[in-house]
Amino acid sequence: MPKTLVAIPVYNEQKYVEPVLSRVSAFANDVLVVDDGSSDETPTLLAKQPVDVIRHKTNLGYGRSIRDAFRWAQCYRYDWLITMDCDEQHEPSSLPDFYNAIEQDGADVLSGSRYLDPEVSGDPPPADRRAINTEVTRWVNERLGLQITDAFCGFKAYRVSALKSFTLDVDGYAIPLQFWVQSAAAGLRVTEVPIRLIYNDPTRSFGGPLDDPTTRLDHYREVFRDEIAKHPELVRASACSCVAG
Repeated sequence: MPKTLVAIPVYNEQKYVEPVLSRVSAFANDVLVVDDGSSDETPTLLAKQPVDVIRHKTNLGYGRSIRDAFRWAQCYRYDWLITMDCDEQHEPSSLPDFYNAIEQDGADVLSGSRYLDPEVSGDPPPADRRAINTEVTRWVNERLGLQITDAFCGFKAYRVSALKSFTLDVDGYAIPLQFWVQSAAAGLRVTEVPIRLIYNDPTRSFGGPLDDPTTRLDHYREVFRDEIAKHPELVRASACSCVAG
């Protein structure tokens, strides 16, 4: 089995951190938690866990946490990095499915999908989140020539050697838009892994104005459009409507 790190961004997850890490430890030897400035009991609870921890003194954003995980995996020369959430929306029992896909050695990015297999998917998500994910997935597929079903799933595995050309600088939840563009520019092979769709907190905040679905979608469009502009080689003959407006 290639040397694999499981990285988990957390922010005020005192309710979930102990049970989730307990289950993750049954499937992973090397675990990194990126604490994004938690102000609850999360730091105290993490101190009792057999995991490595990066702690931000203030909340810097989900994207910054993912970027920190990338750097850690590269610094300590892991072969693969798996990212997952700590709010029980990503099941640790799915980790062996990622390990099996890693062993097949047919992709550089293994992206979890909550919509690939209807028998696995579970309950429907909040309507605005599903609508935004569907729209963003369409942009990614049409503009980048991919064939994915879930552009926003944070349960992913990355071949660490493939990350060396990435120049990610998005701090917030829009980082997948930048990632998909740079992934396509690097010619990475992408395969999806079906996971169960779980929403424990349909009222989760995205932060300030991004809680408004229209504002959030406009923000994602801007990040995607700006990143596409940096990679003119990716412009396809049939441009999609995502870059308009």
